[in-house]
Amino acid sequence: MSSGQTNRTRTSIRALQVIIVSLTLIVLGRVFYLQIIEYEVYAALGQENSVRQEYIDPARGLIYDRNGKLIVDNEPIFSITITPSLFDEKKIPLLSSILGVSDSLLTARIQEAQNYSWHRTSRLFTEIDFSTFSAVQENLWQLPGIGHQIESKRHYPTEMEASHLLGYLREANESEYRDSPKLRLGDRVGKSGLEFVYEDTLRGQAGIKYSRVNVFGQALGNFEDSTLSRTPVEGTDIITTIDTGLQIFAEELMEGKRGAVIAMNPHTGAILALVSSPSYDLSRLAGRLDIEYWQAINADSTSPLYNRAVSSRQPPGSIFKPVMGITGLHLGIVTPETQVYNSGAYIRGRAYKDLADIGEYDLEEAITFSSNTYFFSLMDKIATRGKLNEWSNLIKDFGLGVPNNIDLPNANIGIIPDSTYLNNRFGERNWGLGDLINFGVGQGMISVSPLQVAQMTSAFSNGGYKVRPHLVQGFRTSDGQLTRVNIERDKINWVKDEYLEVIKKGMRGVVEEGSGRWYANHPEIEIAGKTGTAQNPHGLDHGWFTSFAPLDDPEIVVTAFVENAGFASISAAPIASLVIEKYLLGEIERNWIYEYVLNFEPVDPDASSDSVNVELNE
Repeated sequence: MSSGQTNRTRTSIRALQVIIVSLTLIVLGRVFYLQIIEYEVYAALGQENSVRQEYIDPARGLIYDRNGKLIVDNEPIFSITITPSLFDEKKIPLLSSILGVSDSLLTARIQEAQNYSWHRTSRLFTEIDFSTFSAVQENLWQLPGIGHQIESKRHYPTEMEASHLLGYLREANESEYRDSPKLRLGDRVGKSGLEFVYEDTLRGQAGIKYSRVNVFGQALGNFEDSTLSRTPVEGTDIITTIDTGLQIFAEELMEGKRGAVIAMNPHTGAILALVSSPSYDLSRLAGRLDIEYWQAINADSTSPLYNRAVSSRQPPGSIFKPVMGITGLHLGIVTPETQVYNSGAYIRGRAYKDLADIGEYDLEEAITFSSNTYFFSLMDKIATRGKLNEWSNLIKDFGLGVPNNIDLPNANIGIIPDSTYLNNRFGERNWGLGDLINFGVGQGMISVSPLQVAQMTSAFSNGGYKVRPHLVQGFRTSDGQLTRVNIERDKINWVKDEYLEVIKKGMRGVVEEGSGRWYANHPEIEIAGKTGTAQNPHGLDHGWFTSFAPLDDPEIVVTAFVENAGFASISAAPIASLVIEKYLLGEIERNWIYEYVLNFEPVDPDASSDSVNVELNE
């Protein structure tokens, strides 16, 4: 070997030695950094490799009625979990055998968990029976990645249904748990009612704990270093405004009927009872979804999932006449003494029928005996004097045609038309007086919900204040701290006491002398109310009755709406009056009306005879 080649060899060896030494120093330096300088950080993380992370679901907040009675609580259920990165898919046949499910279903659930996260623990199956849960526990040594959780589902300890009021829980869908850092795969969230509106309040915050595990995934005890653990925070309890006894009673009265009942404190807007019928069984939606039942109630032609109390949109019929009267007084079109002659029909291009007795009517009498002519004439003058938009705004001040902000989802705002609405509906000025006259008797394009009618009626009874309907009066945290909900109450400034006096006298007259005298009048309670019929082209008309009592110092407003029931005086009125009687007296004295309501059969107006005691002009 020449001297030149020898020098090159030596240079290469030295370079290689330098590289090796440099790499060794880098590795040693990195080891020193990790083991000495960053020891506390990486020691803790290293410990995690030998522990299992488990989420601890917080107890969901409880729900109470206005008297402190528990109406929704929690009961324990067992869930099986999976950490996909640790699971051996060769164990699918064993696990499916233990769980009693098909391999294909188990594979699909595992795939869903993998799509969610390979490393985070997810629920595989919930609400399994205790024997299956025990079998899984016994075989955990050969099921790496499989774990368990003791969770809870909703339990309803009272007799009331209140399904549209309370709402149900369902597993969060993919978009929900992807969008929320608080949710994990398999978490249940509120889907309707108070459970939906107050989801964040009721949910609480999940805790985290760590357990030591062996190579088989079996727990060896708690991981003592709790720096990474987190204690769960219980959900906040809700105290509602609901009177459980009144709710159960109202539900009983609506059994077998379609419609809604709202009972409300007229001074605060607190909902005492809210019934939508038909209803559904919350307990069958509380835990693992009963697929057959869910499909059945979705396919049911009576729409039991539909909340008729807040979402229904119907023409109010004659229950609209009191608010028509009060706007007529304010606009100066009528006075309490103004009289309008009823000849049996109001003639304006065509005949608009009136079934009230022929004769003169002032406002009080027109409400008491429900004279259509009076209110056709009033709406005619409002329209021809160019006051349609002003009229619409005045009506909306009572809560019709605008949001009422109740703490329930899908509340309908209804329709109180103005010129903009009519232009959008028919085209610019392609509408006329004939489209407006029926507004005077709550027909045509006007539509409202039972809740809105109750809100309107409250303003008649409480001195002209618009109150916000609400179902929750307070919250109680796990440490016992109580927070009250502020009552929203706004004076309708243009409403004068003398206006209200006429309206209240007219509504009292309905119960004493008019269409409500048979089934709404009570010898011990001064009830004021108004019947109404909503025209229905698909069968019998719908019946309305809205009321308050006692007359001079009202404690309750009740609005009843019954679909396809015909005359309101014999369908809706007795229901509302019984609810008032139950609330104010604590018991039912008119048992014959109670039995009548329970066995009610609709009356077809076309088949009625003189022997049927009903008022045709409701």
